[in-house]
Amino acid sequence: MTFIDDDFLLSSEAARKLYHNHAADQPIYDYHCHLPPQDLVENRCFANLTEIWLDGDHYKWRAMRANGVDEAYITGEADPYDKFLAWARSVPFTLRNPLYHWTHLELKRYFGIDSLLNGDTAKDIWDETERQLKEMPVSTILDRFNVALICTTDDPADDLAPHKTIGAQDLFPDTAVYPAFRPDHVYKSTEPVAWFTYIDQIQQASGTTCDSLEGLLEALKLRHQFFHDAGGRLSDHGLTHLPVVDCSVADASKLFDQLRRGQSIDQNSADRFLVFMMLHLAGLDAERGWVRQLHLGAMRHNNPRAIERIGPDSGYDSIGDYPQAEGLSRYMGTLAERGHLPKTILYNLNPSDNYLFAAMIGNFQGGRAGQACEPGRIQLGSGWWFLDQEEAMRWQLNALSNLGLLSRFVGMLTDSRSFMSYPRHEYFRRILCDLLGADIKTGRLPDDDNLVGGLVEDICFNNAKRYFGMRLKGKHEDGTLLKG
Repeated sequence: MTFIDDDFLLSSEAARKLYHNHAADQPIYDYHCHLPPQDLVENRCFANLTEIWLDGDHYKWRAMRANGVDEAYITGEADPYDKFLAWARSVPFTLRNPLYHWTHLELKRYFGIDSLLNGDTAKDIWDETERQLKEMPVSTILDRFNVALICTTDDPADDLAPHKTIGAQDLFPDTAVYPAFRPDHVYKSTEPVAWFTYIDQIQQASGTTCDSLEGLLEALKLRHQFFHDAGGRLSDHGLTHLPVVDCSVADASKLFDQLRRGQSIDQNSADRFLVFMMLHLAGLDAERGWVRQLHLGAMRHNNPRAIERIGPDSGYDSIGDYPQAEGLSRYMGTLAERGHLPKTILYNLNPSDNYLFAAMIGNFQGGRAGQACEPGRIQLGSGWWFLDQEEAMRWQLNALSNLGLLSRFVGMLTDSRSFMSYPRHEYFRRILCDLLGADIKTGRLPDDDNLVGGLVEDICFNNAKRYFGMRLKGKHEDGTLLKG
């Protein structure tokens, strides 16, 4: 039985033309993901679907828990096939959850399997995919899905050894691989012991003594340059929200000294230290021409008992209801006033804030009089985490269309730890084309293939290529150069 056909999610002739003529063959520009760099440098060949598909996938873990599956078959020590069987038996219960679409799209695109996954088909699918995976190392996956670029997510204290090896040995001739700078631990100061230990790691990585705020800032500048030299051109920051507070250099220095002595600080002080560091780090991004990504709104670790037993990033996070407008406005306004506002992507996790974020980006576009202005300088990021499914993608696309310029959008990202997630780009592209096709069908957009088709191609690939300015490789190389 064929479930995922050529016109999946495309409900009009205009949508089908847009997708097949303009979207389907575009390369993937994966500027934000959580793929393990070590898997890339090892050109890992996964043994089975549990390894490549279930391990680390908290989307599936949440669904399995909701379906009453024992934790032993989710994050526990059960046999790999038994874990897969537990997932297979859960799949029929995911109807109307995006997991049902993703599951069958991935089986189709990676393995050519049309069968619906359930308890009865599980063994045949396991055996067939196990056979195919033996000849499907990471390099084959990247080539098959026409992946032009990958940006992993890396800590400032990382030595980036896998990235150095990938570059030195040219492991992926047609795929550029770069690090992205994720310094969240620098300003998460409510747990002084963990913070103290982390600053020691930064000190060791940078070779700079971090016994003062000045020393820490110098160490971070050196690590930022280290990432820049490795090809990195993006930073990434995960926050609940930006607090409405101020913090001078003198205040930040006092707070640093208190933390370095191992003393606790209250939440207000932690907020002030966070804002100071976020402003400082943005200045580094602006100076070197980087893109700054802000992921806002996640409420983490909601089930303390489960977190204690299993650990973080295990499927116990949620959408938060935080005040976003005032802190975000003050933060970006301060950067603009200082001349330190870099190109920025704002990712929103609470759908009730879509219009808030879409309106906010319009306040900081363009540049000062007499300066060159870059189109789409401040971006509303694609649907993220709980919002990277069909309905929420449409919400994001509509909010951006109504309050900004959809034509300048840098498009979809994978934001995944799994090499099985590349069909998420196809999923997004089909939804985009269906949305535009419906507008053509009802006369809201002109039936102009060059005009609307060009918009599709730009959102799928061209806008990101221009916006980030990172050098591509092999069949994707077009003279684009790393900036700086």
